[in-house]
Amino acid sequence: MSNSKTGLPGLTSALKNKLIQQALERKLRDAGREPPATPAGGRKAASPVPEAYTRFDQYPGYRQLRIMSDGAARLGVRSPFFKLHEGTANAQSSIAGKTYINYASYNYLDMSGDPVVSQAAKDAIDRYGTSVSASRLVSGERPIHRELERALADLYEVDDAITFVSGHAANVTTIGYLFGPRDLVVHDELIHNSVLQGIQLSGAKRLSFAHNDADALDRLLAEQRHQFERVLIVLEGIYSMDGDYPDLPRFIEIKRRHQAFLMVDEAHSLGVMGKTGRGIREHFGLPGNAVDIWMGTLSKTLAGCGGYIAGETALVEHLKFLAPGFLYSVGMPPPVAAASLAALQRMLELPERVATLQARGQYFLARAKAAGVDTGSSAGIAVIPAILGSSLRATRWSDALFEQGFNVQPILYPAVPEQSARLRFFIACTHSQEQIDRTVQAMQILLKKL
Repeated sequence: MSNSKTGLPGLTSALKNKLIQQALERKLRDAGREPPATPAGGRKAASPVPEAYTRFDQYPGYRQLRIMSDGAARLGVRSPFFKLHEGTANAQSSIAGKTYINYASYNYLDMSGDPVVSQAAKDAIDRYGTSVSASRLVSGERPIHRELERALADLYEVDDAITFVSGHAANVTTIGYLFGPRDLVVHDELIHNSVLQGIQLSGAKRLSFAHNDADALDRLLAEQRHQFERVLIVLEGIYSMDGDYPDLPRFIEIKRRHQAFLMVDEAHSLGVMGKTGRGIREHFGLPGNAVDIWMGTLSKTLAGCGGYIAGETALVEHLKFLAPGFLYSVGMPPPVAAASLAALQRMLELPERVATLQARGQYFLARAKAAGVDTGSSAGIAVIPAILGSSLRATRWSDALFEQGFNVQPILYPAVPEQSARLRFFIACTHSQEQIDRTVQAMQILLKKL
């Protein structure tokens, strides 16, 4: 006879359930686990949650971190991270009571520690306190915020600007809010993590193109543009791992032809490109409105902390009233805003610092290449890598140089591909030719030894 409720000929519902339970118990015993107890009333107990899902030390990322750390320790390689700097870091820095020639800080124009900049921060504390204690929309707005944003807008020759308390958050919230599932964001394959996080938040389609390859972008948009509403192209002014920059006029021509928005992240190019440090726009002699979204950070040339977006009024006003990373965040601390404003003014007053920085970068690049160091595609302006081919080798080089009085950080997988692991040298206007000569000489010796 057949039971229509089970769909199995000759089996009652009760017998079917018993067979299923027995099969489950056999599988659990084979896997080395006890079957869950069936409490009174016949209801099955909830399946036990694996212990790995309840412990932070069982997260895959943390376990991988421990494997790497333990492996380095067995090889006698010390961790190069979280060194404790005991004062202002520029061309030199004090670590554990010893002075090092320092290439691990992006205080490019020596504005962090500049007496005028420091005094501006102190004056802001006296006037406004250390925090505005609210989101700017409700009651955290201060004159120093608007002064800084006005100065940034003037720098780019655009309508307005908006500042965020984090550079990473500036990219995440701007891209994440302005674009959505019907849109496309295309980016250079070496773009910063903050851009990738913003795209993920937005839900937009994400496509990358080969590094600095304008023709590849052109082909991609020719195939894809018609499928989407809004399209955003994202580039960097100077790529933070490689120290090179895009042919911006060519990318502007492509974005216009394909009716797309263009965003340029100037985190590392502001203050180091152009005759007066106005960035990649000045380097190529472009008007401010040639790019739709200018982005940058306040933590490098501008000696503060945070990020900014500059562009037309509609862009900035939209973000100020509706972008979550601004709307729901406390306003920038007054001393930080004041320091960045003073650093921006000092940059324009002291173009000789920009010229010295550019000269020192070119000198370092030429000397390193002559010594046989692989500097990749670096333009030698502010960021110069020494590409070493493996994370272990890069870490050993960093450690060996530290022992000789040079502080330079390794960049390891997954920040870069394993075969492209490197040391990354940040050049400042305060580095001397003698310091650079000593550094390159030490690397030349390591090339032979390691």
